[in-house]
Amino acid sequence: MESLSETGAHETNADVRDEVQSRYAAGAQAVEAALCCPVDYNPQYLTIIPQEVLDKDYGCGDPSRYVREGDVVLDLGSGGGKICFIASQIVGPEGRVIGVDMTDDMLELARRNAPIVADEIGYSNVEFRRGHIEDLKLDLDVLDQWLSKNPVTSSSDMEAMETEILRIKSEMTLIPDNSVDVIVSNCVLNLVSDSKKKQLFSEMFRVLKIGGRVAVSDIVSDEDSPEALKNDARLWSGCISGALTEEDFGLALEEAGFHGITLDKLELEPWQIVDGIEYRSATYLAYKGKQGECLEKNQAVIYKGPWRNVQDDDGHVFRRGERSAVCEKTFKLLKKEPYADQFIPIEPAIEVTERIDWPASDCGVRRRDPSETKLGKPKVTTDPSQRDSCC
Repeated sequence: MESLSETGAHETNADVRDEVQSRYAAGAQAVEAALCCPVDYNPQYLTIIPQEVLDKDYGCGDPSRYVREGDVVLDLGSGGGKICFIASQIVGPEGRVIGVDMTDDMLELARRNAPIVADEIGYSNVEFRRGHIEDLKLDLDVLDQWLSKNPVTSSSDMEAMETEILRIKSEMTLIPDNSVDVIVSNCVLNLVSDSKKKQLFSEMFRVLKIGGRVAVSDIVSDEDSPEALKNDARLWSGCISGALTEEDFGLALEEAGFHGITLDKLELEPWQIVDGIEYRSATYLAYKGKQGECLEKNQAVIYKGPWRNVQDDDGHVFRRGERSAVCEKTFKLLKKEPYADQFIPIEPAIEVTERIDWPASDCGVRRRDPSETKLGKPKVTTDPSQRDSCC
């Protein structure tokens, strides 16, 4: 195949936004096949979406299948709105969908078709906001309204604008803290410059509710992209050289504070190969909510297997078949997705109502003696004649 590394002009890694915005603005006007991978969506959700939205959708997966009824959904890099319009049907009239994008042409396409979709499904629950996905506090439409009345022509004007930006972020936050049930994104996170990727994942963590989740489809690589590829603007805007590696994507989520990180889908067939580096579609899941205090409630969990032992994101090691002593926070966490089908929760015979801090000298998981979970319960002996036979 032709070497894609020779197809575009060069620019610095920190200055990719203009090329991305320009290319996707063009993609909103005319279909560009190079910006997307083949994806199979549930056809029942596509019939009411206008054809021009379907034609100008650029993605590499279907994160909408992780959305549930009643969710507040945030789509990062929502483009023409296809994933938002699918999600709007899944969440129903009690749910809400917010799309964030920086490209005017894409936003115009999505906003123009939103009333059409609303008429078809019988309710309106989608809105599109203009912003940068690595800075979900700044509403660019609000900033532009201010700039139209306060043009920047001097250094003092610049200082006034910076003050106004801080005010907008604080008082008119684009996406508030702890306000979203699920974040979805489709082949967009790789477009953010490397210098801002850490901020991107931090912003995702900020806006999610406790117990919220991430379901993002993106392009990942099997090797690090060298600087020569990263500095190729055409490769970057084509969702290639800005991709994180398969391992680094999960590490970025972990460093932002997420837990339960799962590589749920990885296409074995590369989408593109550039200078021997393979770029393919992947879908990652992650959850927010492992932070908090640790209290002793005499609770335990049993890891079911199939591994001899496993280690969680906090370094706790669970051995197959062993009653493992865990704090109340971890106990509640392991009863939820994505862990629920891997552990058997063991409640104490008598609820511990007083506040007992988890022993500072015993912050890891240990074996929970069954006598601890039965603490305070009278020692009785069952009468087989009073029970139904189990044989």
